[in-house]
Amino acid sequence: MKIKSITTIAAISLLGLGAVFVNSTLIQETLSSVVGAEAYAQSSSIAPLAKKLHGKPVVIDIYASWCPACKNIAPTVSQLKQQYAGKVHFVVLDVSDRSSTAKSEAIARELGLSEFFEANKTQTGSITIVNPSTGKILAQHRNNPQKSAYTKVLDKAL
Repeated sequence: MKIKSITTIAAISLLGLGAVFVNSTLIQETLSSVVGAEAYAQSSSIAPLAKKLHGKPVVIDIYASWCPACKNIAPTVSQLKQQYAGKVHFVVLDVSDRSSTAKSEAIARELGLSEFFEANKTQTGSITIVNPSTGKILAQHRNNPQKSAYTKVLDKAL
């Protein structure tokens, strides 16, 4: 029991240091090993997804125009959209302002992502990859511009 408390404290400390790091991959890997990937991802699955999302992996981008992390990962997201055009569903949920957030809530509701959106709408700069048939979250990264982190998961899902 004490070991879990110590690892939890270590994870919280690492989260506090997160603002210092430009690339959060190290933090994500450490958190995954300390508290488990599912705890970091907040939810291990999303279900049920709308039928129009079935058949292809789903990449969900929580975006805001004022978000530095979103600007940091924008080139990577653009490259992924080009590389996986027609093979992957890309869903952008924009939370830049009240109007765009309301539109994103409607899109999330239509796609079966309401609970996910509600739980993650404050996590701007995050990319989540979902298996549409199971709703399982395959990967979730925040402010990670490393294309290989996404292509490895997407290639395996395809």
